This record gives sequence, structure tokens and C-alpha cells, in this order.
Amino acid sequence: MIDGMEHLPTTEAAVTALRALADRYGREIEVTHDIGADQTSRRTAAGVGVTTDPDGSLPHEAHVEFGGLPRVRVRLFPEDDALIDVEGVECPDIPRDDVPAFLRSLFDGLAYVKARRFPPGYFLVVPLPGDRTHKEFIPMIVLTPWLSARVR
Repeated sequence: MIDGMEHLPTTEAAVTALRALADRYGREIEVTHDIGADQTSRRTAAGVGVTTDPDGSLPHEAHVEFGGLPRVRVRLFPEDDALIDVEGVECPDIPRDDVPAFLRSLFDGLAYVKARRFPPGYFLVVPLPGDRTHKEFIPMIVLTPWLSARVR
């Protein structure tokens, strides 16, 4: 991970790791925070004026947008997972600890688009440490120039 980080226990730790990645790759980064059960997206039933979870914790969600190509947006959830949007392709349920490795694969040019002839289709394939990959279906109408340039 970044600077010896192997586990990202909080949303703020993940944001710190993403800021370090942005600095390493020379990318602009914009971060917004939603803090409190009444502000986070997965706590819609929290009620009016309720900011903490039933266990007394204060949920923290962050939205991170990177400048440059590919266009990448990351939504870090309090439940230790993230939604990563790469050029309009949503990759849900990425474990928070895998987010920096996922982004390094994108920024280092290791990610690619796999084409399937029959039935026709495209998949974004992002290599992760430990011989793992994340594979996400791409509708044909979503293929951007960046994605099209990575078709294999």
C-alpha cells in the first residue's frame, strides 16, 4: 500500500492514502465529506436530526474525484467498501483496502478492456495484488476514447 499502509481502518485513512496517490501520479484531487447518519447515503432511514448510528458511532462517507484521464471518481462508504467509477463504468463493492491498488493499476496502465466476440461485450479488467482481478461489464454505448484505446 502507500507508505506502508496495509489496512485502511477508516474513511479518513483511505482519503489520506488517495491524496498520497494523487501526489505520486501528479493528479489533482477533490474530496468532499459527508459525516453523520443523516448525511450518508446508506442511512436514509436514520430519521430527522439523528447523526449517530445506534451504536453511537458517527458514520463518515467521502467522495473523491481525480483530475486527468481516465476520469475516476471514488465513493468511500463507512462499511469498509467503495464504489469506483472509471470513465462512467461503475465498479461497486470494492473493499476499502483494495482501493489504492485498484487506482495504481489504472494510473500505471495495467487495466485493460477485454472484448468478447459472442455474445458481443466488453469488460473492464483491473489487476489487483495476489493474482486477483476485478472485472466489470461495460455496455457498448459507454465506451469512451480512453476505454476504447485499451481494448484487447
